[in-house]
Amino acid sequence: MRCPFCSANDTRVIDSRLVGEGDQIRRRRECVTCSERFTTYEVAELTYPHINKSDGRREQFNEDKLRAGMFRALEKRPVDMEQIEMAIARLKHKLRSAGEREVKSRTIGDWVMEELRGLDQVAYVRFASVYRSFEDVRAFLDEIERLENELPPELKKDQLDLLTSESEEP
Repeated sequence: MRCPFCSANDTRVIDSRLVGEGDQIRRRRECVTCSERFTTYEVAELTYPHINKSDGRREQFNEDKLRAGMFRALEKRPVDMEQIEMAIARLKHKLRSAGEREVKSRTIGDWVMEELRGLDQVAYVRFASVYRSFEDVRAFLDEIERLENELPPELKKDQLDLLTSESEEP
């Protein structure tokens, strides 16, 4: 690392420590030429792939857009903030670990639907209605019936039924 005081190329690290929650390293350095000391910080640079939109545009991944879409679907639903943040973290990890330079927005939408499906059925249907552009009530009912039939039993016990069956009606 170049010395900020004399621009010499030769510096040495005299101390290294983790900062915060361990996602940063603080290094204390000393210039071999002028003996001045200075501090540098090192962080991992995580790059996300570009997103290919359905209209052909490409844009950088935007976590705020992901979060806003999920919050909109989960608005006024009984889902803990911690569960939402864990779902977002899983989505970001999946995106980084895909190993691709570009990912279709459709793929990310499918991943979001998978996460919402596990969090809350109503949020899932809300998101799906916009994402899949349902045209009529029949499309809604088809999606709800598919959701009811495909939801694993361990997730089903934690969620309210979207449609009541005839046997449950008074």
